[in-house]
Amino acid sequence: MSRAAHALATLLVLTIMTTPAAHASSALLAAMGAGELAEVERLIAARADLETRDSQGRSALMLAVAGNHVAIARALLAAGASPNAQAANKDTPWLLAGASGRTEIVAAMLPLKPDLSIRNRYGGNALIPACERAHVETVKLLLTSGIDVNHVNDLGWSCLLEIVLLGDGGPRHQEVARMVLAAGADANLADKDGVSPLAHARKRGQTAVARLIEQAGGR
Repeated sequence: MSRAAHALATLLVLTIMTTPAAHASSALLAAMGAGELAEVERLIAARADLETRDSQGRSALMLAVAGNHVAIARALLAAGASPNAQAANKDTPWLLAGASGRTEIVAAMLPLKPDLSIRNRYGGNALIPACERAHVETVKLLLTSGIDVNHVNDLGWSCLLEIVLLGDGGPRHQEVARMVLAAGADANLADKDGVSPLAHARKRGQTAVARLIEQAGGR
């Protein structure tokens, strides 16, 4: 390449990198930390790339979910941000919203029909960690999405098993157990060692949860 051609190519690259859209894209991720809706809306109007990623592969929508910036998440979704954009740790905005109990953001994502086949780093769907953490209202919404209530993650646990194994057996875990069982969760879907949810619940002294499992046909 001649010196003149090289100079022209360099100028072209610099011109592209300094366009308003490029500036907006780089600024969009920075704006997530402040959680300022007006700034995000300005950057969207400036044609920022909504799928720009940070060093961990997280999109602007993922950062909005992490910060529970509901209005910003709604604005990004309305502008076309993807709920399925997978970060380096395999999370997506949809998976993170479910796991974190971001009920309002989950509600905003539902009409977009997120990809329910994408799995988190444990091989799970959004429902499993939502149940583990007893995010009652989030679980209620997730169950309207067509999500698989009997999906088993890489640990060999279904949502019902995670309620028992990682829950405290209290009122909130009882409520999510009741909901998933009513939605068709298999009361006898055992772990990798063949131990049933009922056996685990009894061993942990989770009497109320065990009763719910028994009423659903658990053995």
